Amino acid sequence: MTEPIRVLVADDHPLFRDGLRVMLESVDDVEVLGEAATGEEAVALAISLRPDVVLMDVKMPGINGIEATRRVVQAHPEIQVLMLTMLEDDDSIFAALRAGARGYLLKGARRDEALRAIRAVANGEAIFGPDIAQRLAQYFAVRRSSSTAIPFPELTEREREILDLIAQGRTNAQIADHLVVSLKTVRNYVSSIFNKLQVADRAQAMDVARRKGLG
Repeated sequence: MTEPIRVLVADDHPLFRDGLRVMLESVDDVEVLGEAATGEEAVALAISLRPDVVLMDVKMPGINGIEATRRVVQAHPEIQVLMLTMLEDDDSIFAALRAGARGYLLKGARRDEALRAIRAVANGEAIFGPDIAQRLAQYFAVRRSSSTAIPFPELTEREREILDLIAQGRTNAQIADHLVVSLKTVRNYVSSIFNKLQVADRAQAMDVARRKGLG
């Protein structure tokens, strides 16, 4: 017979902790080692009890659940942290993942969904509730489309070419020589670029362009 999954519950709401403990104790393959009501307690108990899985809320008194996750994972990388929270904003999700969480589940998840997530992270898998998985898919889809989009679509192709040369640090005279056009033509283009990008000078234009990958 395999050993049960040893779980630490970290949440500042006693009623939620009680309900979660009752649910977990109703299955044979999960053992609740302890409960924490603050971020500091979660870290201390995780280090002392060495659970297989920590169920961690994001919003906790003292240090929040994300910082607590970071400290737990740094101290004992073998401990798997599953965020169980009401927060579903992108900032919280990605902060938790950067901190080392192996999964992210909303508190409204069904019983079978929560148990499946606990078993999965205990087995070393990364898992997300359906809503969170959909948000992640949408986020990366947007990132992929934006990464392939043409930077500064408000500029003409020639203006983007000149902006790229500005981002390289070239002067108007050097740009004119490179493109084999008059200095006045370059000045007109530069003025139009500054106006469209709403920048005051060459330094601002260079900064904006380099942040978009030009230069």
